[in-house]
Amino acid sequence: MADTTTRSKVEQVAAVEPAIVIGAGAAGLAVAQALIKAGVPVAILEQESRLAEPWHRRHQQLHLNTHRDLSALPGLSFPAGTPAFPPRNVVIRHMNDFREANQLPVEFGVAVETLVFGGDHWLVGTSAGSRLARHVIVATGRDKEPFTPQWTGMQAFAGRIIHSADFGDAKSYAGKKVLVVGAGNSGFDALNHLAGVDTASLWLSARNGPALLPKRIGKIAVHRLSPLIARLPIRVADAVMAATQRLVFGDLTKFGMPPAPSGGASRLASDYTAIAADDGAVDAIKSGKITVVPAIREFTRDGVILANGRVIDPDIVIAATGYRTGLERMVGNLGVLDSKGVPLFNGGETDPNLPGLWFTGMRPSIRGCFANAAIVGKAIARRIAGASRPPGGSR
Repeated sequence: MADTTTRSKVEQVAAVEPAIVIGAGAAGLAVAQALIKAGVPVAILEQESRLAEPWHRRHQQLHLNTHRDLSALPGLSFPAGTPAFPPRNVVIRHMNDFREANQLPVEFGVAVETLVFGGDHWLVGTSAGSRLARHVIVATGRDKEPFTPQWTGMQAFAGRIIHSADFGDAKSYAGKKVLVVGAGNSGFDALNHLAGVDTASLWLSARNGPALLPKRIGKIAVHRLSPLIARLPIRVADAVMAATQRLVFGDLTKFGMPPAPSGGASRLASDYTAIAADDGAVDAIKSGKITVVPAIREFTRDGVILANGRVIDPDIVIAATGYRTGLERMVGNLGVLDSKGVPLFNGGETDPNLPGLWFTGMRPSIRGCFANAAIVGKAIARRIAGASRPPGGSR
């Protein structure tokens, strides 16, 4: 009763804002720009104290696996001389330049805690008080919270277990026995860097084989072909990626890699598994520097027991085991999340029973997150701007 009374008082005194974007990552910035261009005033709430905080926190060697020409935010190119695959510091600068160029109204240090549907508007509960909005666009990202499985015995393990988000400096692994768990995008990112380091031992624990593409074939950056592949029917895209993988890398099952459970485009669409990029890891697998081993069965104090009963003794285990959205606290009671916390709709789609609630940046795309942010942002802005115009109004 008290919550209802408080909400009623807030709704009586607060003005209803046209749109609030939650999160100032690439997806949030792109949709905010699209809304402003469409004539919809917007506020952007960002819980961190600066832009690109996840990029600031990641390791120094991190760079985009997507080509610069397909990775710029809308209307702003990367500076001349930017490498084909922009490094971390360039991406951070690009996001800040985009905010300044478009004068985007980001409010830093404001965390959104709850969203309550009010019939024709939303009550947005934040760390700085409550606000009302006709439309709320959640852009907090699909990689918000690192996920590490709770393996049996891991608490007793005498070595270190870290998530790939905390990879750090690749050189710090020199002389160490390292186990990377997961053959997806994050796992191959770690392996690409570790392949050039003089580790004592290096293992990859793979439960499933990856959808894997090279960063380059000769002088051609493979990602530049992504807009063409994205337009293909899923089965055709699966076949194209599988043929490319086989032609470039050969049969990786000969080196212990399990077969992929389904095609790269299919997994991208069904369980949101991003396509991995090779930049040296496959050569290291073929040379024996990286040994592919089965899934983890359990940990002991001194080692890891694998599914086939073999025991290995890593000093460090890197869990490249994905991320979660962390949206349960904000929207978990609205029935809009699947079993892994991923929104059931994204982009220009919405729930007719919850008008005004939108999500962006919650699906991986073969085009890459920056290109997809622009596409999805424009789709949301068109829907919101169209709903805001009176019947018969000009378009």
